[in-house]
Amino acid sequence: MSQRSRSVPAVLTTAALVVAALAACSTPEASPGVTADTVTVGTHTPLTGPAAAGYSTISAATTAYFEYVNDNGGINGRSIEYLVKDDGYNPATTSTVVRELVQEDEVFAIINGLGTPTHSAVVDYLNENEVPDLFVASGSPQWDQPDTFPWTFGYNADYVVEAKALATYAKKTWPDKTFCVLGQDDDFGTDFTAGLLTVLGDDGLASTQTYSVSVQDVVAQVGAMQAAGCEVNFLATVNGFTALALGTAAKMKYPAQWVSSSSGGDYPTLVGYLGEDVAPLLLQGFVSSNYLPFSPDDEWVALFQEINDEYNDGAPFSGNTVFGMSVGYLFAEALAAAGDEPTRQGVLEALEKGSLTGNGIVPLSFSEETHSAFDGVGITVVDKGVQDYVADEIYTTDDGDGEVVPYTGEAVVLEGDGIPTA
Repeated sequence: MSQRSRSVPAVLTTAALVVAALAACSTPEASPGVTADTVTVGTHTPLTGPAAAGYSTISAATTAYFEYVNDNGGINGRSIEYLVKDDGYNPATTSTVVRELVQEDEVFAIINGLGTPTHSAVVDYLNENEVPDLFVASGSPQWDQPDTFPWTFGYNADYVVEAKALATYAKKTWPDKTFCVLGQDDDFGTDFTAGLLTVLGDDGLASTQTYSVSVQDVVAQVGAMQAAGCEVNFLATVNGFTALALGTAAKMKYPAQWVSSSSGGDYPTLVGYLGEDVAPLLLQGFVSSNYLPFSPDDEWVALFQEINDEYNDGAPFSGNTVFGMSVGYLFAEALAAAGDEPTRQGVLEALEKGSLTGNGIVPLSFSEETHSAFDGVGITVVDKGVQDYVADEIYTTDDGDGEVVPYTGEAVVLEGDGIPTA
C-alpha cells in the first residue's frame, strides 16, 4: 500500500474530529437540572418554626401551579419539578438546605427563597456558583444589586417602596394624626422605617418600636405606642406578628388605625390567627399594600382558585395562594422565553431583556440595571370582612428619595389558559 493511500483514513479521521469539536463548541452545554423532559428547581421556605403559619402555604401553591402546567404539556415540552425544603426561618438551616439543593439535587435554579435574614445567608453562595436566584420572597433592596449579585432577582415590592406609598396614603387620609411604627428587628423593619421617614420627615414618627420573631410577645412595644399617643401605626411585620399586635392592642383597649406592609397584611391569613369571630371586628378598616390581583372577580384569581381546588386539595385560598401561583407563572414565563434548550444564562438574559409581563397590577421593572420586580403598589382596605383595592390609589416610586407618583396604567390581563408560551 502506498503512503498516499495510507494517509486518506488519517485525513478523514482528523476531519471528523474537527467537525465534532466545532459542533461541541456551537452547542450550549446543558445546565444542571435540565433533561430532555424536565427542569428541576428548588426553594427554601419555613414549613415549620415562627413564620410557618403565615407562609408555609406559598410553596404548596407554587407546586400546584407547576402541576397544572405539567398536566397541560409543560413549558417547551418540559415538566417543572419543584423541590421544597424546610428551613424553619433559621439562616443556618437555610445555608444547609440550599447547598443540598445545589450540590446534591443539582437544581437549575432557586425559586422564591423566603425571608430577608434567611436568604441573606445564601445570596453570596448562589451568585458565586452562578445559580439563578429568582424571585426572592422578601422586599429587601439588597436583591436589586445587579453588579454585586448578577444572578439574584427580587419579587416582593421593595419595603422602601411599600412604605413610601403607604405613608403617602396615610398622610393624605389622616393628616393630623400621630404616626408610629412597629417593625421587625432586621432589614425588613429598618428599610420600611426608612421609607416612612422619606415621606413623613425625620420627625414624622412619634415612636419606633421593634420586635424579634423569636419572642412571641409585643406587650411592651404596643404599650409604648399607646403611651406615645400613636393614632396611626405602621407595621413592618410578618402575618403572625400583625395579628399579635392587633390582638394585644385590643386586650389593652387601645384603639388605633393599623397600616401594614404586604408581608403581614393578608386578610385570610390574619383571620386564621385571630379567629373568624374576632377578626372582622379587629380588622375593620385595616390598611395594607399589594401588587398582585386578589379581588374575587379578577380573572387571575378565578384561574388560581380553579387550580387550587384541583391541584392543592382545595386548601384555603388566600393572598399567599395568589402569591405562590404568581411566582410560578413568572418562572414559567422566563423559562419559555429562554427557549427550547434553556440554560441558566438564558433565563437571566430573558429576565434582563425586560419583555416579561408577570401578572401584577403594575408592570414588571426587570432590566439589566434593575433586578427588582415591582416599583409600585396599590392600597387595600378591609371593609366588612372583605379586603380590596382602593380605587385610584396605586403608586409607583423608587427605593430612595424619589417622588411618589400615582399610577394610572392597566393591570396585566390574563391571556389564554395562564400558561406562558415563547
